[in-house]
Amino acid sequence: MSNPGFSMLSDLSRMKNARSRRLSSWDQEGRNQDYWLIPAGETVRLADIRGPGCITHLWTTQFCRRVLGPGLIDPTLGNYVAPVFEIHNALGLNWEVADPHYYRKVLIKMYWDNADEPSVIAPLGDFFGVGHSMPGSYSALPMSVSAKPEESFIFGGSAAFNCYFQMPFNERAIIEVENQNDVPYGQYFYVDYEQYDAPLDDDIAYFHAHWRRENPCKGWAPGLQVNSPEVNIANLTGEGNYTILETEGKGQYVGCNLSVAHFQGSWWGEGDEMFFIDDDQWPPSIHGTGTEDYFNHAWGMQDKKDLYNGSALHESKVPGYQVSYRFHLTDPVRFDKRLRVTIEHGHANQLSDDWASTAYWYQAVPAKGLTVPPVEDRIPSTPGNRTPTLADPSTLSDTQATAIADAAKRNAEYQRLRDVEIRRKLERTREREARNIQFGQSE
Repeated sequence: MSNPGFSMLSDLSRMKNARSRRLSSWDQEGRNQDYWLIPAGETVRLADIRGPGCITHLWTTQFCRRVLGPGLIDPTLGNYVAPVFEIHNALGLNWEVADPHYYRKVLIKMYWDNADEPSVIAPLGDFFGVGHSMPGSYSALPMSVSAKPEESFIFGGSAAFNCYFQMPFNERAIIEVENQNDVPYGQYFYVDYEQYDAPLDDDIAYFHAHWRRENPCKGWAPGLQVNSPEVNIANLTGEGNYTILETEGKGQYVGCNLSVAHFQGSWWGEGDEMFFIDDDQWPPSIHGTGTEDYFNHAWGMQDKKDLYNGSALHESKVPGYQVSYRFHLTDPVRFDKRLRVTIEHGHANQLSDDWASTAYWYQAVPAKGLTVPPVEDRIPSTPGNRTPTLADPSTLSDTQATAIADAAKRNAEYQRLRDVEIRRKLERTREREARNIQFGQSE
């Protein structure tokens, strides 16, 4: 039997009967258009791999742009080049903006061993620790995000994502992305994996990840100041806590990220974590002392990023927004029957903020029934969108009205040509998808 193990330094000197392989978005025609264009409303399979094996690393970067007006360059000329204009505007040549919410509109799904339901389902950004569709750089052991300063802490900013969680499987592994946006987006990716010549050991479990959200949490006194005497009441049941994970079976919880949009204007924490393991009623097997304490900080969250815990986005960078992470890599939470990971939203669930989380765990049998809310219920809490508004036609001069009409005609032709380019790219995406599946199923 094979045991993929965790590839830390102690594992590097061990010889293993394994074949290292990669599926990626590389331009299979040998040119430089190394991304796949994912159609609006469609699903594309990044990987379909024959087992036994183990996915050892995922890397992605992506873009999603909305065209606000026609460019001066024929969009069909970009058919075989890197998407320079699809990342940055060249003023006067093109006019596009990043879709601010697309990290929440795209889902990543993973299926193990021919399961008909996903063991991983989460918005693409949140899976990698990008909360609120707003990337901030961090480097933890199992996850990292890397964003340029000018792309950091803005909605829809571009970034590189990495995941190093081990994802073993015996028969088959499938990774898909589902674009629930109304426009296409571009996906670069690596899926690095090993294939083995013998089945996995019996004690190897399947990787899981699940996203949840409450917007707003059902707080009983959001208008009262946090830590005031009036809110210092007893919570001796855990009823009404925010649920990070609820699952049945045998496994081990290995961490989460938590995104909070805080509307009250003071402090969003003070909530204790409560882990109900197996047959726990009250008290739970694990009871903590406060939100920042669960994330291994104190006196609030610090703008600090460590290997096991930290702030991917700190509220001092963007007031009102916080993204925290905690990985249980040396202290996994074991369960034999079931597990419910919860945390109070404010002491005794006082606050009514926007909370969203991604939980990570391993389980002996792939879980069932993991779903996420519809796309309209995943959109981050934001100050507004970036759609330009037009002037009242009755206030325009004839010259102004003619200029606007001419721009509309030029934009219609530009969009027609751009649609030609998109269709060509989509055809190549489907061709590359088929080749990747063939490669993943080969010996």
